[in-house]
Amino acid sequence: MTSIEVRDLTKTHGTLRAVDRLTFRVPPGRVTAFLGPNGAGKSTTLRVLAGLQRPTSGSATFDGRAYRELPRPLRRVGMLLDPDAAHGARRAHDHLLAMARSNRIPARRVGEVLADAGIADAARKRVRTFSLGMRQRLGIAAALLGDPGVLVLDEPTNGLDPQGIIWIRTLLRRLAAQGRTVLVSSHLMAEVALAADHLVVMARGRLLADLPMDAFVRENTHRTVRVRTTEGTRLRDELARAELTAVPGDDGSWTVDGAAPADIGALAARHGIPILELTEEGPSLEDAYLRLTREETRT
Repeated sequence: MTSIEVRDLTKTHGTLRAVDRLTFRVPPGRVTAFLGPNGAGKSTTLRVLAGLQRPTSGSATFDGRAYRELPRPLRRVGMLLDPDAAHGARRAHDHLLAMARSNRIPARRVGEVLADAGIADAARKRVRTFSLGMRQRLGIAAALLGDPGVLVLDEPTNGLDPQGIIWIRTLLRRLAAQGRTVLVSSHLMAEVALAADHLVVMARGRLLADLPMDAFVRENTHRTVRVRTTEGTRLRDELARAELTAVPGDDGSWTVDGAAPADIGALAARHGIPILELTEEGPSLEDAYLRLTREETRT
C-alpha cells in the first residue's frame, strides 16, 4: 500500500510562510489525524498534496510521486477537500459518473458508493438541493469511487448528524483495518480520540508533534486527582508540605495535579484526614491538544 510523504515542505504566499519545512509520513494500516489551530497551515498542506498548489520548496507525495504524476489518480488516492466541489446543477449520479469515466472506473461503482454513503435515494437529485451533510456524503462517495488505497479527508464530519458521524468513524476504522492509508483533518477532538491511532499536529506552519495517540496524550498532560473531604483546609496544608498543590472546586472537591490517588490516600491516612471521594481523572486528547497549542494560539 501507498504511504503519504511530506518532506521539508515549505509554502509561502508573498511574505507569509503558511508551511515551514514540514516533514511527516503517513503509513498504511492506521488512521492518522491531522490537527492544528485555525491558520496552522493544514489546508495549505492538503492542497499541495492534492496538486492544487505548488510547493515553494520540499515535496508532498504518494510513495515519492506527486498527485499530478499519478496515472488515473482516483484509483490511487481519494480526497475530500471541499464539500462544494460538485457543480450544483449536476445530479449526484451524473457527477460521479463523469469522474468514473475520466479515470476508467467501472460505472457500477457509482451506485455502490452512493449506497455506501447513504444517499442512493438522492442519486437523481441536483446537488444544489443537497444539505451540507448530503454534500459531505457525496464528497466522501467521490473519494471512495476508485476504491483507492489512500484516503485524505478534510473535516469529513462537518454538517453530519450524529448517525453520519458514527458512520464516518466506522468507515475510517474499517479502511485502516484493510491496510489503507487514512489521513483525516478535524477539529472535533472527541471524534479524533475515538477514530485515530496516530496524530500529526502543526501550528504556524511548523510541526509540533508526530506521535501515537496514547503517547501524545501522556506527554502533554499531567495526572489529576479529585478528592473530597470534610477537612479540606487540613488536607490542603498537608499536601503543601508534600509539595503538592490542592485547588478548590466550586462543588467542594479539591483537584491535585501530579499525584497518584494512592499517594494522597496514604497521606490522608497518616494524618487522620477522612476521605469521602478519591478519583483519578483520566487525561483527554482535548486537554493534551490545548496544552500543546496554547502558546501557539496566543496573540
